[in-house]
Amino acid sequence: MQSQLIRIQGGRPLRGSVTVAGAKNAALPELAAALLTEDALMLNNVPDVADIHVMLRALEGLGAEAEFDAGKVSLRLPSVASSLVPPEIVRTSRASILLLGPLLARAGEARVSLPGGCPIGDRKFDFHLIGLERMGAEIRIEKDHIVGRTQRLKGIDFSFPGVTVTGTENLLMAAVLAEGDTQLRNCAREPEVEDLITLLRSMGARIESDDGGRCLRVRGTGRLCGASHRVIADRIEMGTYLIAGALGENDITVKGGDPGHVMSLLGTLERAQIPWIQDENGIRVSAAASPRPLDVETLPFPGFPTDLQAQMTTLLTQVPGVSRVKENIFDNRFQHTVELCRMGADISVNGDTAQIHGSTPLKGCFMRATDLRASAALVLGGLIASGETVVGNAKQLFRGYERLPEKLAGLGALIRVEESHHG
Repeated sequence: MQSQLIRIQGGRPLRGSVTVAGAKNAALPELAAALLTEDALMLNNVPDVADIHVMLRALEGLGAEAEFDAGKVSLRLPSVASSLVPPEIVRTSRASILLLGPLLARAGEARVSLPGGCPIGDRKFDFHLIGLERMGAEIRIEKDHIVGRTQRLKGIDFSFPGVTVTGTENLLMAAVLAEGDTQLRNCAREPEVEDLITLLRSMGARIESDDGGRCLRVRGTGRLCGASHRVIADRIEMGTYLIAGALGENDITVKGGDPGHVMSLLGTLERAQIPWIQDENGIRVSAAASPRPLDVETLPFPGFPTDLQAQMTTLLTQVPGVSRVKENIFDNRFQHTVELCRMGADISVNGDTAQIHGSTPLKGCFMRATDLRASAALVLGGLIASGETVVGNAKQLFRGYERLPEKLAGLGALIRVEESHHG
């Protein structure tokens, strides 16, 4: 079976500027929101990544008319042709769960494959199911599918047992077409959730936010209209390039993102005494002469994002002293450390904490990406390693990063994508 790999010749300084694409994790629920209206939905600044194409194909399988060109998506779903989200399409993407709430709200029934995507522990999708059952849906698991039915969803007062981004988005989309008022507590406050709320309001949804976004009040309506919306910039792509700027002898300016969305990362770089400046051109990060070791822990926004944990781990292999990274969001999200150790990193993992002894020189080798963000961490390692690095299973990277090899090449990296029969 043919797959893709990334080949990197390391040790070259990266200099220049790079522009951030639209946020995949904002665009995915916003595409799912097309189910909530018969009218056309227009999205701009949509990243051209694999997960977006999976979602568009899934929506087409439900009856949507979809066009995607140069970052612009046009979607229209005059009627729902099927309640079955095509399993052969969505098995590779956890975003399939985002179709459950809107499909139940619009059509009264849904059949969605259990979430796929990154194999990094419990995704808390049971919170989605508990909330939808409270809204009056009958939910059951049949083999590898979630099956739901309802006459009409009803408004509820619901507190999430734990913070969940996709759970917040799913119940929010279900609530806008539900009968009566819904109050959602302990909601995720990520920028992607805020962007979805902006879109839903432009479609006619009545949503109020309290307690800094932790509490959302929704007044259900019978119908939403179409809208045009620009997707926010990808803070995780932005953070990945900022971390790249702190490596080796690099000096990178990142354009197009919102600095307010990466303040936790910028604060972490400050604690490590890694210099950065913000001006009208963007945020510029360059490698520090004497960086300091750190303790970092992942937290829901506005804390340090779990989706930058792997990339930060790569950076800390180059910081003298002992650093620790604690993962509070997902289980089993240190698979990249095994691969980094193959390059020469000194990392030990105990439960939810990785201990990194730096600074260690990295040597190029063959590595296999296990998930989306781990793949980015391995690429960063390859950029500073001596010799040649090959990252297999590169499809993981292309699920969420738009043209990352090309963007890195534009900064001076020797990097290319190849077809492989081994992957």
